[in-house]
Amino acid sequence: MKNIVILGSTGSIGVNALKVISRYPDQFRVVGLTAYNNIHLIEEQVRLFKPDYVVLSEEGITHFKQKRILVDKQILSVFEDLEWLVSLPKVDVVVVAMRGSAALMPFLAAVRAGKQIAPANKEALVIAGDLIMAEAKKFGAKIVPIDSEQSAIFQCLNGQKRSELKMVHLTASGGALLKTPKSKFSTMTVKDILAHPRWKMGRKITVDSAMLMNKGFEVIEAMRLFDLTADQIKVVIHPEAIIHSMVEYCDGSVIAQMGITDMRLPIQYALTYPDRWPTHLKRLDFCSLQQLSFCEPDVQKFPALSLCCHVAKKGGTLPAVLNSADEEAVEAFLHGKIRFDQIYTTVETVVSKHKSIKAPKLRDILSADQWGREATRKVLEKL
Repeated sequence: MKNIVILGSTGSIGVNALKVISRYPDQFRVVGLTAYNNIHLIEEQVRLFKPDYVVLSEEGITHFKQKRILVDKQILSVFEDLEWLVSLPKVDVVVVAMRGSAALMPFLAAVRAGKQIAPANKEALVIAGDLIMAEAKKFGAKIVPIDSEQSAIFQCLNGQKRSELKMVHLTASGGALLKTPKSKFSTMTVKDILAHPRWKMGRKITVDSAMLMNKGFEVIEAMRLFDLTADQIKVVIHPEAIIHSMVEYCDGSVIAQMGITDMRLPIQYALTYPDRWPTHLKRLDFCSLQQLSFCEPDVQKFPALSLCCHVAKKGGTLPAVLNSADEEAVEAFLHGKIRFDQIYTTVETVVSKHKSIKAPKLRDILSADQWGREATRKVLEKL
């Protein structure tokens, strides 16, 4: 029996994680669920999975108390109690499914408590990956990524000699704008951008995917998770999203991880690692695949990818600024305050102004995150 905490149980990753857990009720027990604003869904999840702890916003806490929902359970604050929850001795696995840089502190707390962490959150590893991985080594925490590309790399590296690794090929579906001319980017609506051709994801990550910013974040994430240099990672566009990433070795052999486009596959692997259990999902039918196509990313059309690779090489506090600027700019786009094409120009402007600190400590990262937000808001005010 593994005791599970899910940070962000009402998002797409959290919902799918609970679907996996529900198939194996004798193997998994939900200790804690957290959510910010989807009160009615977490109410349903709490009734079904009966966690010991529910972590909510002030609005959610008021709602639960007024309706006298599970008064025998502990209702905690999402602003104060996440780090305490993930550090509980009885917790075995922490699924980090909450979005944004807000995941950093509970992620670090789980690492320092020596837990097995299954992160779907990119931002924490982007802004503080070196610190997280160093702490994981120090405290004996195991990080098994949920993100499909990182899970693929994790699996392809498993059991192989790192000295024989030549290159990681990080695949990208291309997002909603793969076949859209750049000249039309300024007219793209929120609805256009959120129409991802392959994956059903949250709003913010879908916007990032459309401009390949998300793939750039994954380059930085892979560098941290697997101790790679930026030059050891090559992004390749693969619209069918059947191969989730590949690892090439010095003899020319390439090991690829393949599967249907269903997040329950990498989620279940992260929860059951090092074992594999039946998923009861649709199997990959090779005979029905008409083709598997690949091409290089167009960095003129999608300059965010190049910007991320530049930031990846520079390191320091620059990734924290990149992430915070992107979070602020994407939020502005989703609320109709700026055009889609202004997301990148805003982020690039803020990143270019930052004076990075090398080998930053946690306080430097948090300070850079705040600086990036304030600088971005000033840029947005002028648009």
